Amino acid sequence: MTKVYPKPITPFAALLLPKSSAAGKVFTVWKKSLLFNGDGFTVFDSNGNLVFRVDNYVAGGNGAIVLMDASGHPLLTIRRKRLSLSHNWQVYDGETTVNPRFSVTKHVSVFNTKSLAYVNKVGSSMNNTRTPMYEIDGSYAQRCCVVYDDTGRCVADIRTKEAKGGTVALGVDVFRLVVQPLIDPAVAMALVIVLDQMFGSSRRVL
Repeated sequence: MTKVYPKPITPFAALLLPKSSAAGKVFTVWKKSLLFNGDGFTVFDSNGNLVFRVDNYVAGGNGAIVLMDASGHPLLTIRRKRLSLSHNWQVYDGETTVNPRFSVTKHVSVFNTKSLAYVNKVGSSMNNTRTPMYEIDGSYAQRCCVVYDDTGRCVADIRTKEAKGGTVALGVDVFRLVVQPLIDPAVAMALVIVLDQMFGSSRRVL
């Protein structure tokens, strides 16, 4: 697989550099593939280094979405669970689709509109009345979401982003992902991908 290095995109990466955060690692997420002129994800750290990438992204599609590191090595694979009564996505280690690591279920309720999704270990009950691994609240459309663990601690959040100086909004395709030490950054990014599948403007109705 072709390797992608951050140097050729230094001008754009420099524009997107987030301010440092004592509360966690700050990543800049760009909803664009480096290899293709279309959908994908490119993620930089606070120094402008390429950290994660997704090159095979198809919103609402049937295929698996592979989250890779900067060198193109597969970290996690995301696939929507077929023949399920709920909107459910499963996340696997590496590039396999056997023995999912965890699943993400879309929250559907007219009584609790702030909740977006629940993250559960595979094999645990999908009943949302039980405590999940993580709960995601907020609005993905507005890029304002918080991921809580089973004790109510914030482990990651999605925030809107502005260019240097705070005078130019970069839109919904460029945003910040702040990750606390309590969660693997790759897992946090996988949750972003699932949220985009659930609530992204480019999603398709299956």
